[in-house]
Amino acid sequence: MSVRSALTGALVAAALAAGALAAPAAAAAPSTGSGHEDTRAAIAAAVRAGVPGVVARAQDPRGTWDGTAGSGRLPQDRFRVGSITKTFVATVLLQLQAEGKLDLDDTVERWLPGVVRGNGHDGRKITVRQLLNHTSGVYSYTSDPALMAKVFGPGFLEHRYDTWQGRELVAIAMEHKPEFAPGTSWSYSNTNYVLAGMVIEKVTGQSYGRQIERRILRPLKLRATSVPGTAVGMPQPSGRAYSKLSLDPAAEKIHDVTELNPSMAGAAGEMISTTSDLQRFYRALLGGKLLPAGQLKEMTDTVPMSAEVPQYGYGLGLMSTELSCGKEVWGHGGGIHGSASEAVTTRDARHSLALNFNADWAGDSATVVEAEFCRPGSRSGS
Repeated sequence: MSVRSALTGALVAAALAAGALAAPAAAAAPSTGSGHEDTRAAIAAAVRAGVPGVVARAQDPRGTWDGTAGSGRLPQDRFRVGSITKTFVATVLLQLQAEGKLDLDDTVERWLPGVVRGNGHDGRKITVRQLLNHTSGVYSYTSDPALMAKVFGPGFLEHRYDTWQGRELVAIAMEHKPEFAPGTSWSYSNTNYVLAGMVIEKVTGQSYGRQIERRILRPLKLRATSVPGTAVGMPQPSGRAYSKLSLDPAAEKIHDVTELNPSMAGAAGEMISTTSDLQRFYRALLGGKLLPAGQLKEMTDTVPMSAEVPQYGYGLGLMSTELSCGKEVWGHGGGIHGSASEAVTTRDARHSLALNFNADWAGDSATVVEAEFCRPGSRSGS
């Protein structure tokens, strides 16, 4: 798994080893639109590396390109987007700040009294902003060994339909010590966004999902995007999702994990979308259609993620990446059982890419991003 995927693939347990399917990989399917040969080759390479199927869409001033590779994928497929959900959640909170309904520098304690307490956690010392940029130090509930065995390992097959409450997931995190004192470092934590979703509910009196629907999905007409709550099935059309449910690189058995109760992810990663809708969302966001200029500036004010990878920065639910060719893209990655997704755009919102792999143990989305934005002839500003 690439550095980018390891840092941003929200809900898949860290560093699933690359593997290959027993059946030979299918060749890349015909794609629409001209050019994008490097991107076309990159998604075909992902299939050769073991991903059953890939769907991708790119858009730039010259037009739109749709591509699929492998088997069982359609350009209009819906898929689980994992941590891309975080950008939607952060956008709602920034809108609420613009409306004067909260301040991102409010403490978590103000909105969720007594929720962030235990083993050194203290919501009185953590701000909403620190939740959004992962500088809170709050332990990530998805790192809890018992939860990992139940949700990410073979136990998933028994617990895939369980319903999880946000407070229940936060309570699991509170059983552990914080990663660091608030504001002193950076660490990706899914608990941060479960808490962010709870803050939205406290401020508005409605679930974070309802607020996303009202404030983002309806205005942008993102009809293929949804916040499923506890619904276990996938809307059609959609492909299947596959996982080895193991961190063992020698594991061979592949499981169909398409159906699951996404409340295990909640506001940290439960949403469903398409490549077309994701591009419309990120282009609208970076194009200033969802946030006032002041809030968009705050969202794109990044903090370092790691001294070892200075090309990555994390804002408020939004990540910046400097590519090998010097171009900068903004967006987010997302991983959940049997699904790995990426959605990025240039800062001027003129050139965008969204893609999905229907497997969580193989493939590297970063190579597809590099192929699209660093391809010969791609304009430096688009």
